[in-house]
Amino acid sequence: MNYESVMKLALERGFYFPSCEVYGDAKAGFWEYGPTGVSIKNKFLELWRRELVRRDRMLEIDGSQIMSKSVFDASGHLGNFADPIIKCKKCGLTFRADKLIQEVTNMEVPESAALEDFDKIIQEKQIVCTKCKGAFDSTKKFNMMFRVGIGPEDEEAYLRPETCQSIFVDFPRLFKTMRGKLPLGIAQIGKSFRNEIAPRQSLLRLREFYQAEIEVFCNPQKLNELDKFIEIENTSLRIQLTDKIQILTCKDAVEQGVIPNKFVAYYLALLTEFYQKTGINMEKSRFRKLDDKEKAFYADIAFDFEVETTIGWLELVACNYRSDYDLSSHAKKSKEKFEVMDNDEKVLPHVFEISMGVDRSLYTILEHSLREDKENDRMVLSIKPYLAPTHVGVLSLVKKDGLAEKTDEVYRQIRTKFDSFLDHSGAIGRRYRRLDEIGAPFAITVDHQTKEDDTVTIRYRDDMAQNRVNISELESILSKETAFP
Repeated sequence: MNYESVMKLALERGFYFPSCEVYGDAKAGFWEYGPTGVSIKNKFLELWRRELVRRDRMLEIDGSQIMSKSVFDASGHLGNFADPIIKCKKCGLTFRADKLIQEVTNMEVPESAALEDFDKIIQEKQIVCTKCKGAFDSTKKFNMMFRVGIGPEDEEAYLRPETCQSIFVDFPRLFKTMRGKLPLGIAQIGKSFRNEIAPRQSLLRLREFYQAEIEVFCNPQKLNELDKFIEIENTSLRIQLTDKIQILTCKDAVEQGVIPNKFVAYYLALLTEFYQKTGINMEKSRFRKLDDKEKAFYADIAFDFEVETTIGWLELVACNYRSDYDLSSHAKKSKEKFEVMDNDEKVLPHVFEISMGVDRSLYTILEHSLREDKENDRMVLSIKPYLAPTHVGVLSLVKKDGLAEKTDEVYRQIRTKFDSFLDHSGAIGRRYRRLDEIGAPFAITVDHQTKEDDTVTIRYRDDMAQNRVNISELESILSKETAFP
């Protein structure tokens, strides 16, 4: 399905919608999750914890969203975290230079390109304002940090533009108190804030958004000394090489130099195995190595995990080898020690980052799972059962003859164990289709036979098959079908 179909589903079925939409002065780039969206998001994050955090015995923290100016001075965000912008001389409208060039000419220019490069392309291609056809001023840099004032003195601080900085500044304490040992992964889920110039396409470019970030601290001399590499050496990675995607095992990718070492390959494999379980079509995915102009200012090596959608390739995860950039910067600024002992060696760890965009990932899951079943006149969200916002609908065939009361009884038996929805109203076929559209993998129907033998019909979303089962079997059946893999 396409973006418009997903947007219609999101708005009509409570997945997500614009913030403050009842007011005309509501700003773009702020979206809110409804009940169905929250349910999917929570299950997605629980899968992330199972497949990455717990599997690799990482630590998880929950850091502050507002941090001091010193943090972002040390990190380089105050000086480098900026987008190229151009302003129309005639109407005053502002655009992101790289995005406007891409929209008008289909040329991809890295946002980190020199300002004069943008000016040259705009002049050569005769690009003008899309609103009034006016000419543009020279390209400038716009810092995307949200500044806040703390206390009556309005002391300068900032909303975090990424969740990882609290991981870096907390590292010495965490390593000591949690008896850390390299390599050590530290994870965090939370909101980040970026003052995007032109937020668009709902969850795909936001000013307030969720990240699930992992920072793995390592000894840079031991990047190929990784015993657990054997667990994933045969995991296949889809890697963009020049103009085509090549499928290589982790072992082959390291031996051929496509991936620099076992350490990086291991975490790319964990990421791949995680996304395979989300229901995203992995045949439409790739790891793309970024060149020097595309990389973030703190990255030595960078791979983006991207997935193809109907609106193009979306970056879902940034995988950056940040070397010792962050720890050395914070050590210098704070005058604190960030070295740790790795056996008998004192080391300033290097960091490999797996920075996941939660909102974009959820959008992609929805687009890849939504389908139109024309034969049966229905829209179906064929999402993995363990990610479905509602596991099961509990329906009465009719409300009379005591069936509504029996249905309520069945619902009470399972409502605390599964995400359940009770529905008595409307034609049974219409109720089934409502459940199909929000991705509920099962529907339980209580009918007249239920009163005779304590059996119900369980209907399966994807093929619409129906089986008769005893009420006493429901919990074991649903537990098996909705369990995480």
